[in-house]
Amino acid sequence: MPRASVIGLGKSGIAAARLLKREGWEVELSDRNTSEALLQQQQELATEQITVKLGYSLEFNESDLPQLIIVSPGVPWDIPLLLKARELGIETIGEMELAWRHLRSQPWVGITGTNGKTTTTALIAAIFQAAGLDAPACGNIGYAACEVALAEKHPDWVIAELSSYQIESSVTLTPRIGVWTTFTPDHLSRHKTLENYYDIKAKLLRQSQLQVFNGDDAYLSKLGASHWPDAYWTSVKGKDYLIGERGFYIEDGWVVEKLAPTATPEPIVEVSALRMVGEHNQQNLLMSVAAARLGGINRDAISHAIREFPGVSHRLEHICTWEGIDFINDSKATNYDAAEVGLASVKNPAILIAGGEAKAGDDTAWLAKIQAKAAAVLLIGNAAPAFAQRLQEVGYSSYEIVETMEKAVPRGAELAKQHQAAVVLLSPACASFDQYPNFEVRGDHFRELCLAWAGS
Repeated sequence: MPRASVIGLGKSGIAAARLLKREGWEVELSDRNTSEALLQQQQELATEQITVKLGYSLEFNESDLPQLIIVSPGVPWDIPLLLKARELGIETIGEMELAWRHLRSQPWVGITGTNGKTTTTALIAAIFQAAGLDAPACGNIGYAACEVALAEKHPDWVIAELSSYQIESSVTLTPRIGVWTTFTPDHLSRHKTLENYYDIKAKLLRQSQLQVFNGDDAYLSKLGASHWPDAYWTSVKGKDYLIGERGFYIEDGWVVEKLAPTATPEPIVEVSALRMVGEHNQQNLLMSVAAARLGGINRDAISHAIREFPGVSHRLEHICTWEGIDFINDSKATNYDAAEVGLASVKNPAILIAGGEAKAGDDTAWLAKIQAKAAAVLLIGNAAPAFAQRLQEVGYSSYEIVETMEKAVPRGAELAKQHQAAVVLLSPACASFDQYPNFEVRGDHFRELCLAWAGS
């Protein structure tokens, strides 16, 4: 019986293990961590004849090597263990690649980018589903890709949000449609240089049959049609800003498509149909409509899906209104660019809650947005002292280090009253791992605290 090792006991790792088990592999799952939840998972998987080793890192016994190693999305691709595995000739792939091998006969939409991926993925899936198609969102959102592969019936389309980590470990993944939302420095602690990070994202688009690009992104638009001559570009600024001869743009409040250099432009859907705020969401709308039209979806289904679309949890999500103050959860803003967009999208003035585990990146535009829009900033987590220093350096003094979310929410409400602010916004500009397992748990905690505050 062939043997496979799966590294990482998250949703993706478990789905990969189950898929391999179904295919007749002997499967061992390992995770460096251990906890109550993981122990429970271990017992559950034991009943399925899947061995789970906790508090354990895979080691190689040269006489008894696995034939296959599957890596969960959070595991770095170049750790010594994986380099050694490849040296020993052990096939090493990501969970996404495993799913692709089982679902390659279905058409895929692959969405990547620094920011905007999740909203665009969710909106594309909603449109395809409104057209009556079985088109689950998976990858970094919704299901693990291998969960989709495990379903009794294969879907009509696979709508996959792909991080750079997932692309890096997917050797043969070839989407029907590739979408690139934005490109700014992120994950550089992992990818080292901007060029490496760009090349990984570009790989997905090169392997896609049809390509959709955000033509308003400063970095992507610079490369333009010379790098990507056959792509469909988008612009919220209108037809004159379209890169190349075909694409999707906004004109007179409508999303307009121009599918070929000689084609007559056609209005598809009114921009006002989308309930989400912010220009960045108009861009997400354009890319979603582009993917849907290239996938053969009709206008009625597009219009219906967009009108009904509620937005995405943890991305400028309205939690509640207390005494005229809106509490907004933007926990998914885990870098400076996303947090700048968050602030740009809410009413003035705002009380901002920021901090967590800081990432490398350029904070200049974010700091400028704080100066323009924030009446006060409450700082939490590990980054608080460094952020306080940066705010001080740019001459902004209306900040307080409150350390925890428990303190930030009531203090935010107090300050909002004091400054007559319209909004208390959690938009951290940081990863969550110093205080929370992930950004969702951070956002859920914020939600609980806001609802408890408003209720009392």
